[in-house]
Amino acid sequence: MTQQNTVVAQMRQLIQILAKHNHAYYVMDQPTIADSEYDQLFHQLKALEEQHPNLVQPDTPTHKVGGKALSKFENITHVVPMLSLGNVFNQEDLYAFARRAEERLPNQKVEYDVELKFDGLAISLWYEQGVLVRGVTRGDGETGEVITENVKTIRNLPKVLSSETTAIPELLEVRGEVLMPKAGFEKLNAENEAKGEKTFANPRNAAAGSLRQLDPSIAASRPLAFYAYGIAQCEPNHGQSTMSASLEWLTQFGFAVGERHFVCDNIQDVQKAYEQINLERPNLSVEIDGMVIKVNDLKQQQTLGFLSREPRWATAYKFPAVAALTTVDHIDWQVGRTGTLTPVARLNPVAVGGVTVSNVTLHNIGEIHRLDVRVGDTVSVYRSGDVIPKVEKVWPEFRPDNTVEVHLPETCPVCESPVVMPEGEALARCSGGLYCAAQRIEAIRHFVSRKAMDIEGLGDRWAESLLHLDLLKDVADIYSLHEHREQLLTIEKMGEKSVQNLIDSIENSKKTTLASFIYALGIRGVGETTARMLANTFQTFDALRNADIEALKKTPDVGEITAEWIIDFFKAPHNLEVVDRLLAAGIHWDIPTAPTRQPLNGESWVITGTLSTMGRDDATQMLQALGARVSGSVSSKTKCVVAGEKAGSKLEKAEKLGVRVMTEAEFLEFMQQY
Repeated sequence: MTQQNTVVAQMRQLIQILAKHNHAYYVMDQPTIADSEYDQLFHQLKALEEQHPNLVQPDTPTHKVGGKALSKFENITHVVPMLSLGNVFNQEDLYAFARRAEERLPNQKVEYDVELKFDGLAISLWYEQGVLVRGVTRGDGETGEVITENVKTIRNLPKVLSSETTAIPELLEVRGEVLMPKAGFEKLNAENEAKGEKTFANPRNAAAGSLRQLDPSIAASRPLAFYAYGIAQCEPNHGQSTMSASLEWLTQFGFAVGERHFVCDNIQDVQKAYEQINLERPNLSVEIDGMVIKVNDLKQQQTLGFLSREPRWATAYKFPAVAALTTVDHIDWQVGRTGTLTPVARLNPVAVGGVTVSNVTLHNIGEIHRLDVRVGDTVSVYRSGDVIPKVEKVWPEFRPDNTVEVHLPETCPVCESPVVMPEGEALARCSGGLYCAAQRIEAIRHFVSRKAMDIEGLGDRWAESLLHLDLLKDVADIYSLHEHREQLLTIEKMGEKSVQNLIDSIENSKKTTLASFIYALGIRGVGETTARMLANTFQTFDALRNADIEALKKTPDVGEITAEWIIDFFKAPHNLEVVDRLLAAGIHWDIPTAPTRQPLNGESWVITGTLSTMGRDDATQMLQALGARVSGSVSSKTKCVVAGEKAGSKLEKAEKLGVRVMTEAEFLEFMQQY
């Protein structure tokens, strides 16, 4: 394919995509992409046309505005075309706009009118002898739809002009925007939702959809508002010399204009006004997506004139995009502190929401498959406010031919242990929890905790110091720390006494219980209660690590998924290496004594509130010794709730479900029978 054919093919592709989205936005009032995404596509086409003017296609949207008029309304040709505006997106672009304007106005003082850029539906209003006779949509800029009866239902729009101080013109054509203020939009959606009717995605959709109803009573029921932004025709002439003065003149007849309006002496002050409004934007009564910057002097506007589809004397200064297009360079897999594998898309850097984005999390393999995102794809990246950027859409139209689907890695990218994802789970994990460097801190924190190996003195800060000194590669290295006494003494705030206390605590931890050791290993799904059940069921550690899935599932509190996690843990060779080193270091326990009587076996109990005669841990152990399972939440399957002082929502839920509730005194009396 020749270069010329390639360029034409790119132009045709962009024209077709833009036409589809133009129809959705202007005709159907159901935009399918963000304005910022449309702008990027539009400017890609415009750039191609500027580079290859001889190849510009006859149906290019860069030479027209909007979409075709709807057939259900009468169509009319605008006497003065309703042109669109060019866009600028940053200070550099703004200054370039001003430079071009000022170069065409040599030796003239140029001031700027700055208005809110409404996110609504542009319309034209005709007044003859002060009476509203016609309302017309922008349409394609040349022809619009006549929606006069619907326009007349807009409450803040004057139907008959009157003024005590100003003569009524014979003919007046006012241009402006119809939109739905935020408060009205929220109320309308709330009412529609309560009635089970359609809700609107945003105020613009609601306003446009209301104006295009054939039944004017529907428009009348909607909280619409009109805001004027200019005068297209006035006979006799209104006599105003500036844009700002003409807007002020309109207010004398009852027209509303934007709630914020600036006249700036220079382009630097325009930038300051833009920054101020961007900060105030959440508190405005209407949705806006930028500012409109106009040369204020009307004679200067005439001198500057127009391009094919936009004036040279005005531009829209858009707020930082909440969406932008870019391409995926490659996809990495990161391993979190709990072993979760997270795919991260490395992007060609793009500005979104005022920041440059080059990395975006894809969350999990399911999200990758849902989006069907691949290396080389063009994607839409969204960021609103301080929200973390995310990929919202993939553009298959731009997909290279050689892309391949993304699959979950079989082994951990950090430690090469098997990656597992049980059926029905969304998250994949590295199975090498004891060995994987990415999970090291989390594994150590859990291993030394009070309910696990109970090693005092090895908190996060010291653990990180030991990692930095390369003394802790995994939890088994804890039992070799006594060999590095001199190095331990070099750690800040770790004196002779602290070091000795730590070494003693480590030594004392070697005598433990099988349940505590199982819990300390950090096997996914194996909490304190499950560890106790496993110890009681299998009696020895060798029996547990050699158990098959059916044997594991026979253990109380162990279901299909937890059994799979236990199997996966013991299938990871690196985990077994660490376990063997722990046992070789001298960790031991007495053989568990299986309870001879478990009258509460299989029952689910909940403890809530403060117990005055014992801790909740003590009460938990008492119940577990009798075979009960102590849960953190109340359900219809809960056997009983033990409620101490200041019991809250769990007690309320138990009473609502009719679950038995015991006071602390009743619980103690109940336990005496065992």
